Amino acid sequence: MTEQTADPRPLTGEPLALDLLNTRWVRDGEPADLFAGAFGLTRVEGLALWLRSTGLDGRFRSDAATLVHLLTAREALARAVADPADESARSLVDSVLEHGRIRATLTPEGPGERAEFADPAWGPAWTAARDYLDLLGSAPGRIRTCACETCSLRFHDTSRNGTRRWCSMAACGNRAKASRHYARTRER
Repeated sequence: MTEQTADPRPLTGEPLALDLLNTRWVRDGEPADLFAGAFGLTRVEGLALWLRSTGLDGRFRSDAATLVHLLTAREALARAVADPADESARSLVDSVLEHGRIRATLTPEGPGERAEFADPAWGPAWTAARDYLDLLGSAPGRIRTCACETCSLRFHDTSRNGTRRWCSMAACGNRAKASRHYARTRER
C-alpha cells in the first residue's frame, strides 16, 4: 500500500463509531468491506488506511491483533445501532469498553482526560465504542441510516432541523430525486 492509496468508501468523515460501521457498504449492488482484503489492499492495509483516514494512525499500530479487536467492535456497534433495545448488543459494546478507561489528568491548560489500555491493540476498538457513547449522550435520535433502500451507510445528522435522510445528497439523494421525477413523468 502506498501513502497515496485513496479511501474507496463512499462516505467518510462521520463520527468515529459511524465511520467504523461505514467500512462495510454496498458497491454496485454487492457488499464491500474495507477490511476484507479487497481494493488492492490486504486486510491489515485496509486497517492502516482506516486508521490514517480517521487520524488514529499516529496513536495505534496497524496489525492483526488490532484488526481482530476492531472487527469485534464493529460487529458490536452494528448490532447496537440496528437495535438500541437489544440487551445482548449492549453487552457486546460493554465488553469492548472493558478494555480501556479514561484517566483524569491535570494539563498546563487545566483538567484533561487520557485514554488508557492494558493492551494497546484494543485502542481503536475502544475509542470507537467510546465515541458511540458520546453520540448517544448528545443526540441519539440523530444517528441515522441512509434512506436509500440499496444503501447501508450510517451518518450523524447535523442538519439544523434534524431531517437529513441521505448519506449524501450527491449520490443517494440525487438518485432518489431522479427516480421520483422519472416516475412522475411516466405517469403523465
